[in-house]
Amino acid sequence: MLRIRKNDQVLVIAGKDKGKRGKVIRIIPNNQRAIVEGINLVKKSRRRTQQNQQGGLVEMESPIHVSNIMLIDKKTNEATRFGISILKDGTKVRISKKSGEVI
Repeated sequence: MLRIRKNDQVLVIAGKDKGKRGKVIRIIPNNQRAIVEGINLVKKSRRRTQQNQQGGLVEMESPIHVSNIMLIDKKTNEATRFGISILKDGTKVRISKKSGEVI
C-alpha cells in the first residue's frame, strides 16, 4: 500500500518549496517520487510542433521525493502522520494520527 496517492492534498516539508501545499498529480513508484501541482517548478525549453505552435520556455512541475511531502488531514487541515488500519470487511484504510479520522 503506497503512502501517498494521486489527488491527495500534501504539504512540502523540505526543499525550496518548503511550507507550500498542493495536490498530487502523479506518483512514480519506481523512483519514490511524486509530481505535485504548483511545486518544484522548472523551466523547460519546448520545440515548436503542430500541437505547440509557439514553442519556447514552458514552466512545468518536476518530481519531488515522497520523503519531502506529508499528507494533510482534512479535519484539522494540518500535516499529519498516518497509520494503516484494517476494517471489518478486510479493506485497508489510512488513519490520521492527529485526529483518528480516515484519510
